Amino acid sequence: MAKTDVHFLSGGIRIAAHLYLPHAPATGPWPALVVGHPGTGVKEQTSGTYAQLMAERGFVALAFDAAYQGESYGLPRGLEDPAQRVEDFKAAVSYLITREEVAPDRIGLLGICASGSYSLAATAGDHRVRAVATVSTAEPARQFRLGADGTQDPAVFQSLLAAAAQARTAAARGEDPGAMTMFPDSAEQADALGGEHGIEGFEYYCTPRGEHERSAKTLAWESIDKMASSDAFHAIPLIGSRPLLQIIGERAVTAWMAVEAHQRAVGPKEIHWIKDASHVDLYDKKEYIDPAVDKLTGFFTAGLAATAQILVQPLPGATS
Repeated sequence: MAKTDVHFLSGGIRIAAHLYLPHAPATGPWPALVVGHPGTGVKEQTSGTYAQLMAERGFVALAFDAAYQGESYGLPRGLEDPAQRVEDFKAAVSYLITREEVAPDRIGLLGICASGSYSLAATAGDHRVRAVATVSTAEPARQFRLGADGTQDPAVFQSLLAAAAQARTAAARGEDPGAMTMFPDSAEQADALGGEHGIEGFEYYCTPRGEHERSAKTLAWESIDKMASSDAFHAIPLIGSRPLLQIIGERAVTAWMAVEAHQRAVGPKEIHWIKDASHVDLYDKKEYIDPAVDKLTGFFTAGLAATAQILVQPLPGATS
């Protein structure tokens, strides 16, 4: 397996990525995957882990930093723009098609956490994508509005919108708009705010377990009001008959979002549950990643097979 630093443009923004190539008896072209990272993550974390492991199993894998984040360009830094995130996936597909190592009609998407929902939206709107899989699916707009477990008081998001409005006003006046802090100062505070899920996020992003210097600890306030009108699940029916796999931990408090995505899909679909795993366990714990990667390998081997056919299924009730 070989890793190379590459870049491509997404909506005019330079995107930084790592391209992983298989070490295999065949010289290619190979099936390929675009691998997206969680919100606040970077390509050197869990998306890079999955990209490397899939490359070891015979796939070209491209792990990239979202626009405005990591080593990718774009201002303001730390902006989580759902529309741009979807565009990043499509731009990554365009880049892979230019690579001689890649079979251009055998490309799939793999999204982790927030990128799970963005990969679904990108697949819905891009027929070049043959199959899509997610790990620990989360839809950021839903999570901001409703909380990780779906039970958050609506007043919380209204308070965030108020803060975002104040930040926009400050910027218009030439003042520092500040940024939204994403993590508390300690595991104890994370527990008080988010229970086990909060602690796990803190441990992964803010301790040696998984932290990285370019992983975002704050988000631009503009991210919040962009979430108010975003719905990355809206177009899922447009995936049609292309196969969809979601890999979810049995203990993931975010699983309700994967279930909703599954219910919206109209074609071949599966939720594969990883026993005893939480949402974040699937980021880095070998005992959970290994069975997830085994499942992904079988799914993409079949879904991106050279003889597979793409059938675009119309929306229910549509007429020809």
